Amino acid sequence: MSEILRITAAGDHFVLPDLITRAVAAEVGEQPLEVNELTLGWPLEPFGPVAEVTEASDAEEALIEALSGAEVLVTQMGPVTERVLDAASDLRLVVVCRGGPVNVNLDAAKSHDVRVCFTPGRNAAATAEFTVGLMLAALRRIPQSHDLLAGQGSWAGSAYYTYENSGLELEDLPVGLVGYGAVGSRVARVLCAFGAQVMVYDPYVRGEIHGLRVSSLDELLRRSDVITLHARLTPETRGLIGARELALLPPGAVVVNAARGPLLDEEALCDALETGRLSAAALDTYATEPVPAGSRLLGMADRVVLTPHLGGASRAVAEKAARIAAEEVGRWVRGEALAHCLT
Repeated sequence: MSEILRITAAGDHFVLPDLITRAVAAEVGEQPLEVNELTLGWPLEPFGPVAEVTEASDAEEALIEALSGAEVLVTQMGPVTERVLDAASDLRLVVVCRGGPVNVNLDAAKSHDVRVCFTPGRNAAATAEFTVGLMLAALRRIPQSHDLLAGQGSWAGSAYYTYENSGLELEDLPVGLVGYGAVGSRVARVLCAFGAQVMVYDPYVRGEIHGLRVSSLDELLRRSDVITLHARLTPETRGLIGARELALLPPGAVVVNAARGPLLDEEALCDALETGRLSAAALDTYATEPVPAGSRLLGMADRVVLTPHLGGASRAVAEKAARIAAEEVGRWVRGEALAHCLT
């Protein structure tokens, strides 16, 4: 490392470059810094595949220019492709402000002797809170009654006060969690505070949990009036909740998914909603994003709450991402072991 630490802060309109700069400056203390800030287009411009990496901003040229002389890159959406790495001869550390470095060619980084870190857990609290918000919205018909009053000027939402159409409350409600990681465990704690009967299925978690541990997914489904998904997306969990699983739920159950869209079979979900087997669903993630114009979900506004993958959209998430990334830069500067490193 040179006497002056040269960093490229390739932020965007969420994780602002200035957040990265200030977090790194606070972490490295008296270490002289030279920071080149770059603002990429996300989320005002969509991410996508760039060369051989996925989920990146289409900005190879801008990133190459910004990396001139830089030893460290901190970014969320920067496309760290082989071409970029070839051009950035001084680069030694990349820190991605995300739960995984999907925008980095890890093999190329390793061959260029570039360490790659990421920032797990940055959005766990935000996603957990958003999940509970989705659940409450679906259970109490909040979006539908809002649309009637604010959108149509109609007081007909009083129909939701009839016994048949009124919603469910969380107190004493059997709620099943599929997965108990960083997000699921937080959701469980919040639901316990509401007084819900929390049950958890996660074959990989040991030790104490908030709620009742259930030994099988089928048992969880049979006993839950609401299920919320928090499993990782793997080849084994893709399509985890399909027609068979939805049929195990009690009549009138509610499904919430703010984890990963492909965990849930959307066609089977729509079938169950149309037949009345399920009373409602609340989704923040989808099998295909953005949701296609012809999706059946878009025609079910009376039964579903839909949000465009906003679970991690809080200012605190951006600030935490910058801080966790800066902590990795600080460890690298001090010669300490990196905490979340893949190369």
